[in-house]
Amino acid sequence: MLDLRQLRYFVAVAETEHVGLAAEQLHISQSPLSRQIAQLEKELGLVLFERDRRRIRLTSDGRVFLAETRALLTHASRLENLGRRLGRGEEGGLCVGYVPDAMHTGILPSALRSLRTERPGIHIALYAQPAAEQFEGLRQRSLDIALVQQPPAEDDPDLRSALLLEDPLLLVLPTGHPLAGRAELAPEDLDGQPWIAVENGRDPAGRDAFVASCVALGFAPDITLVAAEPLTALGLVASGFGLALVQRSMVRATAPEVAVRELPWHGGSARLWAAWHRVDLRPIVGAFRATVLNTARA
Repeated sequence: MLDLRQLRYFVAVAETEHVGLAAEQLHISQSPLSRQIAQLEKELGLVLFERDRRRIRLTSDGRVFLAETRALLTHASRLENLGRRLGRGEEGGLCVGYVPDAMHTGILPSALRSLRTERPGIHIALYAQPAAEQFEGLRQRSLDIALVQQPPAEDDPDLRSALLLEDPLLLVLPTGHPLAGRAELAPEDLDGQPWIAVENGRDPAGRDAFVASCVALGFAPDITLVAAEPLTALGLVASGFGLALVQRSMVRATAPEVAVRELPWHGGSARLWAAWHRVDLRPIVGAFRATVLNTARA
């Protein structure tokens, strides 16, 4: 049986790569900490660290074990909080995973406002995570609902999903750009223009997919800058660095330095999905899911 205390010790040593520093953080002596790590390795039959006189480093197996340990400790913390709330007679609160679009589009804030009105005392925990981590949280029951940019697989035995929003992509460009004076733009007008790509760092294939979609429409973008999310792209466009495609919900109140044009021939959109476990353990989970879905339909 794994000891959570030993696992916390392991994470501290792995993150500092130094037993002395880890011991200071944990407020214990170095010798007991070293013994706990050695005991953990013995129980697992696994070498977690490479050791020399100067420092201690994770092995390849140790890096894999660290990622899983962090997930386990996060789940354990949420479970502990849940148990305490249930012990106080509360409904257990809600753990909600989300991507930034869920906030920018207003769907999550609106749903949370409705929840606060109906149940003003309920505890809400929000976790900004990529979709894969949210799906794992649903399976482990450490998340109650996930708001993501792509759904789980249709044949997933545990998870269910529903499309909340299709947010059309609009062209944004500096107001001083030669194309900004045109009411309508064709694909060939955008060919070779300097472009700001909105790229998720966790999706290395995203840029290739973006370029391929542009080429299929009849123009080749010259990507000069990459933005981690749409609001950054809008700022770069306002500064005159190039063009970008940004979802409609993001350009409601653009700066005067930004011009916005619809591209009827483009047809692209950013999507937002709700995902959840097929089994609701508490009534509040199903109630909040219904609130989210109704907010999207409004």
